[in-house]
Amino acid sequence: MKNAMNQITQFETRIKYRFNDKELLLTALTHSSYAQESGNPSGSNERLEFLGDAFFDAIIGEELYRTYPDKEEGFLSRARAAIVCEKALAAEGTRLKVGEILRLGKGEEKNGGRKRESIIADAMEAVIGAVYLDGGFSETKRVVLEMFRDLLEDAKSGRFIVRDFKTALQEVLQQHGVTDIRYIPQGEEGPDHDKTFTVRLEVEGKKISEGKGKSKKQAEQHAAEAALKRSCDVI
Repeated sequence: MKNAMNQITQFETRIKYRFNDKELLLTALTHSSYAQESGNPSGSNERLEFLGDAFFDAIIGEELYRTYPDKEEGFLSRARAAIVCEKALAAEGTRLKVGEILRLGKGEEKNGGRKRESIIADAMEAVIGAVYLDGGFSETKRVVLEMFRDLLEDAKSGRFIVRDFKTALQEVLQQHGVTDIRYIPQGEEGPDHDKTFTVRLEVEGKKISEGKGKSKKQAEQHAAEAALKRSCDVI
């Protein structure tokens, strides 16, 4: 237990925020597999993830809005998409060593959950949600802007890479008057701790591509990426 608390303290140092309520941070670092095995299904980080996702999006959006008073919506959307995405969250979480202190169930631990992008990204959003509940909006904004300072600088200089293929595809199609874009689940396979989801992308009722991923969101991104590579140029 002492070693675990040392790790928590070191993590607080890395994110430059000290929690008044350590239980909030522990919950943010608790995967659903651990919560299930410990007999407390509601004790996972999923609710904090929901909260953190909303504030993360809003903080990055506001920062870009204030930084670029003359830029059009499309530019702002692409810049935000390059930061508010699973890969960016996972990369920052890996740098902050989130995987090392996650509380995982035995099955998830055995199957490499500590290095899984989706799990690390979700934990990062949960940490953001926990910071908000513990310290309020101002502290959350400070922590988020510090965490993603490099990506924000890339966005400001135009060096960002489009990682949100769904947004990029939607923008391209809408320029041609297309608005009927649907991602239709095709099923899932594999055990609960390692599922693979398949999604079909339809545009105006016509199948365009399919995507697979370890989450429905990831499968949708892959389907959109495949469509862009086939018929559109990524801006």
